[in-house]
Formats: sequence, C-alpha cells, structure tokens
Amino acid sequence: MAAPGSVQKSAEEWRAILSPEQFRILRGKETEAKGTGEYDKFFSDGVYKCAGCGTPLYKSATKFNSGCGWPAFYEGLPGAINRSPDPDGRRTEITCAACGGHLGHVFKGEGFQTPIDERHCVNSVSIKFIPAEASNASL
Repeated sequence: MAAPGSVQKSAEEWRAILSPEQFRILRGKETEAKGTGEYDKFFSDGVYKCAGCGTPLYKSATKFNSGCGWPAFYEGLPGAINRSPDPDGRRTEITCAACGGHLGHVFKGEGFQTPIDERHCVNSVSIKFIPAEASNASL
C-alpha cells in the first residue's frame, strides 16, 4: 500500500489523468448524483481501488446495500482512508490516504446490521473495481 500522502500531483497533472467528472469529485470534493454511479448496486468479489492513484481502499466483502444511492462499505483497508470533519461539523469526509482524493463521507450509528454500524458512502467515480482474480495478484 502507498504511504500516506505519497501521491502528490499538481492540478494540471490530475486534470491530465482524470476524466472531468473524476477531477470534479476526487479533487474538487463534489458528489455524483444519487443513484447514478456504476457501483451502487454492484456486488462482485474483488477490491475497490482509488480511481486517482490506484491505492486499494475496500474489499468487496465489506460492501453492503444501504439503499442510500451510493456504494456503501462498513470499513476500509487498514491505513488506506483518512477522515476529517467537514467545515460545518455535520459530516466526516473520507479521502484516499495516499493521494487525498475525495471518496465521500462516513456515517456512524445508523443501525445497519454490519459488524461496526458504520457506513462509508462513496462516490462510484472515486473508485475502480478490480475483480478477485486480478486483485489477488496486486495486493
């Protein structure tokens, strides 16, 4: 796994490798429209990596159907995700620890039947799914 903060690029470098939507969300900290992401109702075995830098973030075993309109995971891989309070203090932002890319927000205590009652609400455009066959070789 990449060291925290190890992937640093200028805005121009990010624009060159990300689609306009990826740049808007990963670097601009915006949100994709509810229910539009390709991974919302996707449940195959594998690993989800940061769409910006390729750092592994989530195992598919931690993904669950929360009905929120975005992919939901109950925990990330150790050391892969940073948390910081939004400026308004109402939510906690989650970002890739390696490149700082905006993933979404984390919510606690919502009553989901997951091992830790936590929901990482993640933008599909911020992640890339790698099937189990391919992900085993890259982890």
